[in-house]
Amino acid sequence: MADPLRSTLLDLLLERAATVSELASAVRRPKSTVAHHVNVLVAAGMLRVVRTRRVRAIDERQYGRTARLFRVGVVNQPGDTPAIVCVNALSVAAAEAVPAPEADDLRTILRHVRIPRERASECWGQVRSLAQEFAQLPRSGDTVYGFARVYPTDHPTLPDSGDDAARDQ
Repeated sequence: MADPLRSTLLDLLLERAATVSELASAVRRPKSTVAHHVNVLVAAGMLRVVRTRRVRAIDERQYGRTARLFRVGVVNQPGDTPAIVCVNALSVAAAEAVPAPEADDLRTILRHVRIPRERASECWGQVRSLAQEFAQLPRSGDTVYGFARVYPTDHPTLPDSGDDAARDQ
């Protein structure tokens, strides 16, 4: 996950399984670049082939995630000095939200409250539940919103799958 493109691919595959061509189109990158990153994620055990179909003598593979949530950290050996791992999702959210004020479409709330650690843990559980609910909303509309604070982004999207439409009927 050292490359931001890999995180984007994992995000896209939360919605549904997709081919390298669909992913490349969504992120506007060459298929060879996306295929490389997909192969890295497969080798790392984060993606797997979930469906194949024959298209003009070529096996088309659809990739899916192996988990809905991945925890990233450092594996320390006994006696090692613990390494600090910092993934600042808010800095990513801030960068994605830059155009939102210009479009008058930025919704944020910032509150500072001195509370006991136990109460903060309870609040964090509520935020995680709300984030899970947000992530499971049906996909529709033209804009992808982020949750750290709700804001529009230019995050890539996958086109609707013809297979999904046929399955729903």
